[in-house]
This record gives sequence, structure tokens and C-alpha cells, in this order.
Amino acid sequence: PVSPAPRTWHAHPGLPENESSAAMSVELFVQYLFAGITYGAIYAIVAIGFNIIYNTTGIINFAQGEFVMLGGMISISLLPFMPLYAAIALAVLVTMLFGALLEICFIRWLESPGVLRMIIITIGLSILTREAALHLWGESIRSLPYFIGDEITTVAILGARISPQVIWVIAVCGLMVLFLSVFFQATSVGREMKACAANRKAAILCGINTRNMVTLSFMLSAGIGALAGCVMSPITSSGYDIGTGLAIKGFTVAILGGLGNSMAAVGAGLLLGILEAFSISVLPLAFKDAIAIAILLVILFVRPHGLFGSATAAGLKEF
Repeated sequence: PVSPAPRTWHAHPGLPENESSAAMSVELFVQYLFAGITYGAIYAIVAIGFNIIYNTTGIINFAQGEFVMLGGMISISLLPFMPLYAAIALAVLVTMLFGALLEICFIRWLESPGVLRMIIITIGLSILTREAALHLWGESIRSLPYFIGDEITTVAILGARISPQVIWVIAVCGLMVLFLSVFFQATSVGREMKACAANRKAAILCGINTRNMVTLSFMLSAGIGALAGCVMSPITSSGYDIGTGLAIKGFTVAILGGLGNSMAAVGAGLLLGILEAFSISVLPLAFKDAIAIAILLVILFVRPHGLFGSATAAGLKEF
């Protein structure tokens, strides 16, 4: 499964998963709320990766979920040889280099490809990456150790028992948003990337190397995805096939927030995560993943530019 229920978030003893939310205790409400916030933070990070590449290139990178998978699996493979945080840092770096390699080998040499062609290419890259991961790591499900304590270590919040790893996921999401805000507003490289997004031809005339900016956007997106894969691994575990589902959820959040709007992606991710978490109180767990698809279809029909996006941003840009 793409996002199995976290180990400390199973239904409250004596309360069936589909029991009416009216009978929900305060403790269980808080439990579901933090589960939803954590899932939402993960979806938001994936959506931010979509938006970084889209804003710079106009490409919707459906291989974004594979960056998350690689971050988790590479760090798990490195863990026997180095400390946890060193393994995470090296996994993020390797994934960033992989993202740059994908762009240089499969994207850079194309001359003004259409949106549909780019979607097909990135889906193909996602499949190739997933199959390579299957041959490299097999079908086994693995996970990093908890950053603090273990799977039975919990923190009491309003009577609910929450894993400290949940705090790590939420904190990493918040720090990523803060970092990207500062990066794009206060650094020359960030402003150059924004210039590429606004008008590529004008950016070229101003002396900006747009090719390098595109490569950097893939590296940044891959690094963010890999870090998300590392912090979520202790909670949800990692496997070769988690990328596809996360890409669908991340794309749904990106559309829900307004494609290209990373700040709105955070709110949209939290909304989707909370809806999913509370849905299991009234619906069987098997229907949880269907909620994202249903929301995506409704948004595409009713408000294709997203809840927080403008109508002018709804059309896809050409690369």
C-alpha cells in the first residue's frame, strides 16, 4: 500500500474503523487529526516538488514520487555503513544527482516538446525507475529507524498517543516551505529560476542560463522528495512501488491548491490528508485512496485552476 496506517494510529481499542464520527472521543479525534496532518504534510512535500519543476519549466513531472521512494530506499541501504543522519544526507544528495541526470539525459536535448509528450516521457521515466528499484531492492518492505525513540515511544496530546516521528514530518514540511520562500525571494539563483518561470525568452536575453536553471529545479525537487521519503519511512515504511501512489496524491494536491502555487499546496495537502484520515471513521479503509481521485475529478470539472489558483494559471505552459 502507498500509505499504510502509521503504527501508532490504528483505531482506538473497542471502536470499529467505520463507527460514526458522532461517537468519536476527543482522544480519537486528535489521533485522526494528527494522522491527517502527517499524511497531508507528506502529500504537500510531493506537490511542492511538482510545483518547483512546473514553475521553472512548465513540465508536470510524474516521476516525482520516485524521488520520494529513492530517498527512503537509498538511506535504508546506506544505514549499515554510517550513522542515520549521514545516510539521510547522502541519500538526498544521490537523489539530487539522479534528478539532474534525468533532466540532462531525457529532457535537455528536446526542442520545444509539447505538454503531452513531456507527460509521457516523465511517466516512462517513473516506470523505468520503479522497475530498476525492483531489481535492485526486490519486493521487500523496509523502513528507517525512528529518529527519536522507537515504534512504541509516544507523546501524549489531549489524551491521544502520537509518535515523535509525526513531529519530524510536520517540522520538515514547515522548514521546507520556509527554505523555499527565502530561496526564491532572497537569493539571486532563486530569482533567476522565477524569471525563467515568468518569461524564458526574456530570461535568456538577460543572460540567465535557463538550461542550468532547469537542471537545478530537477535537483531541488528531487532533494525535497528524497528528504520526504526519509522522514516518512519510519512511519509508513518504504518499498519500490510507493512512488506511483504518492505521485497521484501529490498531483492531486498540486491541482487542488493551484498548479504552481507551493504555499497553497501546503493547505491543500493538509485538507486532503485530514479528509482521508477521518474518512476511515465512516468508510472502509479500502476506500481511503479513492478519495484523492474523487477530489481530483471534481476539481478538474468544477474549478480546474484549483481552490487557490487563478484562472490564468490553469493552462499548461509549453517547455
